[in-house]
Amino acid sequence: MTIYYSEDHEWVNVTDKTGTVGISEYAQKALGDIVFVELPEVGDEFSKGDEVAVVESVKAASEIYSLVSGEITEVNGELETNASLVNSSAEEDGWFFKIEISDDSELDDLMDADGYKKFIAGLE
Repeated sequence: MTIYYSEDHEWVNVTDKTGTVGISEYAQKALGDIVFVELPEVGDEFSKGDEVAVVESVKAASEIYSLVSGEITEVNGELETNASLVNSSAEEDGWFFKIEISDDSELDDLMDADGYKKFIAGLE
């Protein structure tokens, strides 16, 4: 199990060939109170960089882009009725979807946890 981050404040936690995707604590704080999450459908296929989901807060709407290419295998249905779960547990229970990764090499462009901490420290 390895977690990777993007400069767009998304994360993917990889176990074998499955990636669980969400937004970081930093992102949820910047967005404020999350009121709605639009999720993809199981079976949808995406390429790295494709828009996969949308997060709406009282401040703004933000697109979620796929960090890797693959097929959606599961979505977090709890977010449909409890979008605020992203605020209370962004990097655990507030995950958005799981994707079967088709190209592991795409993970090479992402940051590890230490790299991401340094990245956000430079933003503050």
